[in-house]
Amino acid sequence: MANDEWRVFDLAELQEKAKGQSSPYLEFLRVPALSSGIYRLPAGATDLQGPHDEDEVYLVVDGKARLRVGSTERTVGRGSLLYIPATESHSFFEIEEDMTLLVFFSSGGPDLPR
Repeated sequence: MANDEWRVFDLAELQEKAKGQSSPYLEFLRVPALSSGIYRLPAGATDLQGPHDEDEVYLVVDGKARLRVGSTERTVGRGSLLYIPATESHSFFEIEEDMTLLVFFSSGGPDLPR
């Protein structure tokens, strides 16, 4: 499919697909200027991600946790829309409820193993 073709994704289908894999991140779109995925963190999990080279936006679909960005902490939950600047240290912690997040990376996102 060419990068300039529009696409439709079904969130429920993506969530089901993400549940069936061992990695917490399922990329479902990658074009030159953007990549998108589903990131899942079970309650009590440790978020091991590091800073990214791209700006990033999260939409919390389900769940509740604390988010640390740099030295600032905040509780986030369903409906929270989060912007993280490129290279900013960030992680979710005190994950109280299983989290599902939609993730949008500018510039196509980090290279992922294939």
